[in-house]
Amino acid sequence: MNHALVVVTPGERGRRLLREAGAYAAGTGAELVLLTVVPEREFEEKRRAVADIGSPDAVYTLEQAEESAERGAMGLADEELAGLDVAYRPVGTVGREADAILDVARAEGADHVFLGGRKRSPTGKALFGDVAQTVLLSFDGPVTVVMGEDAAESETADANTVA
Repeated sequence: MNHALVVVTPGERGRRLLREAGAYAAGTGAELVLLTVVPEREFEEKRRAVADIGSPDAVYTLEQAEESAERGAMGLADEELAGLDVAYRPVGTVGREADAILDVARAEGADHVFLGGRKRSPTGKALFGDVAQTVLLSFDGPVTVVMGEDAAESETADANTVA
């Protein structure tokens, strides 16, 4: 069975990405792996905030962060993929987004990756990196990128031809 990895994010771009991946999966029989990456900084901030409550039982664990991410992905997917005969399951992880996407894609045997991108200046890419660019250059297969919140169409590129 084919596996497509979908990087799930909140917002309209994330919803469009789920619909695009759903159409792909319905047409190819692929299973969708719904990945939500919680950035390390966000996890640490929430962990500290919970610890600051002062209760000895107040702990925010890595497992809780991952489970929360998975629940969010399933909620969006249940809404956006309703009516499609598509199998999907969530994966939540904490870490650097590009690394997590590539690691999970390899672990899951993904044939295709769907992710959102945003426009950045060349200087911004050089200073801060670009997740979509990293995945395009590193993933050995097709990558569909939905750009910006207002972009109406997605762009598909075969990572093998990008160099």
